[in-house]
Amino acid sequence: MKDFYQQKLVTIWQKAVNLYKSGNCKVDSFPIDDDLPFLTDMGMKKIDVFDFAEDWICEGEPDLATFVLIHDQRRDYFWEVQNKVPSTNILDTGTLPAKDAEIGGIRWLPRIIPKARAKLKGELPRETMFCCGGDRNFFHQNRIHPSEFLALIRRAKADNQKIIDWVVQRAKRI
Repeated sequence: MKDFYQQKLVTIWQKAVNLYKSGNCKVDSFPIDDDLPFLTDMGMKKIDVFDFAEDWICEGEPDLATFVLIHDQRRDYFWEVQNKVPSTNILDTGTLPAKDAEIGGIRWLPRIIPKARAKLKGELPRETMFCCGGDRNFFHQNRIHPSEFLALIRRAKADNQKIIDWVVQRAKRI
């Protein structure tokens, strides 16, 4: 299928990966300005592309499919809930729970809930990535795909207990 926004995301990701491989390793000078109108329409920023390309090159994940699925969730939220109006709020990372905090015996869960909400809303600060190494450890340990978690966050809205119960149940099946 041609000319779908997902294909444009694939093209941008491939371009970003090649740019990073060729030595473009600073977000401020990352040369994807021609793609910014498209990214803005998706509810994305340059840092969203840069972080995923950097982690793919340096750590071997998240892969292309994960990049597309995560940003598909962001786009849907941006278009359907935010009516394409960017949030003016930015998550204060100082308010995030500690990296070793647990809920229901699951480490990182208290931290990833507000990060996921901020990702959906486009409120992550530049220095905070959804699906960073710590997030990926959480996802691997609990057999949850990052986009699946974003969908859970969206369905649960402000109901943290619904999220906790779902994750605890998923963890029990491992």
